[in-house]
Amino acid sequence: MAAVTAAVSFPSTNSTSFTTRTSIISPERVTFKKVSFYYPDVSSGGRVVSVRAQATTEAPAKVVKESKKNDEGVVVNKFKPKEPYIGRCLLNTKITGDDAPGETWHMVFSTEGEVPYREGQSIGVIPDGVDKNGKPHKLRLYSIASSALGDFGDSKTVSLCVKRLVYTNEKGELVKGVCSNFLCKNAGLLCFIIMYYYCLEQPVSKDDEPGALVSDMKPGTEVKITGPIGKEMLMPKDPDATIIMLATGTGIAPFRSFLWKMFFERHEDYKFNGLAWLFLGVPTSNSLLYKEEFEKMKETYPDNFRLDFAVSREQTNEKGEKMYIQTRMAEYAKELWELLKKDNTFVYMCGLKGMEKGIDDIMVSLAAADGIDWIEYKRQLKKSEQWNVEVY
Repeated sequence: MAAVTAAVSFPSTNSTSFTTRTSIISPERVTFKKVSFYYPDVSSGGRVVSVRAQATTEAPAKVVKESKKNDEGVVVNKFKPKEPYIGRCLLNTKITGDDAPGETWHMVFSTEGEVPYREGQSIGVIPDGVDKNGKPHKLRLYSIASSALGDFGDSKTVSLCVKRLVYTNEKGELVKGVCSNFLCKNAGLLCFIIMYYYCLEQPVSKDDEPGALVSDMKPGTEVKITGPIGKEMLMPKDPDATIIMLATGTGIAPFRSFLWKMFFERHEDYKFNGLAWLFLGVPTSNSLLYKEEFEKMKETYPDNFRLDFAVSREQTNEKGEKMYIQTRMAEYAKELWELLKKDNTFVYMCGLKGMEKGIDDIMVSLAAADGIDWIEYKRQLKKSEQWNVEVY
């Protein structure tokens, strides 16, 4: 059983808020073949006789490697594109500032407990409508942004963190991402807030562009969901582990799910006693996602949670270089390398393709100073499930 009292806040400008407290008790969770051989039978005058012998023995039991991750009983692909689960939109609210470069939205869908996911998994969403060939749209995958208990703490919802994709192509045409715009343009509940265990009270936005938040998806609108899928990003079993999380933009989603389980929930069979260290890279401070949540965790659990932001368009290092996530990590390079040499350190990376190269550039020289080939060492980390990457 897990006792949970939870809350959530979605900061933005020109906003109002109300609070709802919820407290819940949630249920956990070699055989040899026949052979012939010949020998001279001296007593038979040297004649050669055939003797057939058979020997059998049990094959040695196959050694099954035990995973270091929380993968026991994990469910994969329960719902597929031809038979998706039909959830309902409960919440869809913008969580970036009005002047941020692009919009990112937090959304919650009902599952009624029928989509039993774990922290670190993903779900698919099939947008309504058809493509240019008249066929149903294909699903898009999104990392889950809520713990297994969900934002309500009753294991009956799933949350996503989605950035609306809008850009101009080489022909000067405005292109909109099919699924992200299907999800982001449609608002669910305007004024909505869940209470955290530690009672965050932050305003919830009512305004985006004038009159923009209310659109065609009303509370209760159906959404086609597939999955859950994935085992790469599952949390480690060890409650004393060091977990280093590297995220850019909406790559923060799986780490929000990790951190809620670690710090905002109470479980009889899990209590995190290790170190969680989050690096989050974004272009501007108005793009920092779930900032108040993470700062509350840091304030409450200073010995177990470290938090570092990298804001590329507003911050620089001592050399005047833009502060990307690898730039921020370089400030702690030696400390990070020492952690990476421990058996219970796990690295998780989620976000834009290319971010891993920046990390490699930091670690190559540090590993070489210890006579270690970083690329080979990273390969061993992957093999032991300590280096986990999900980029797009």
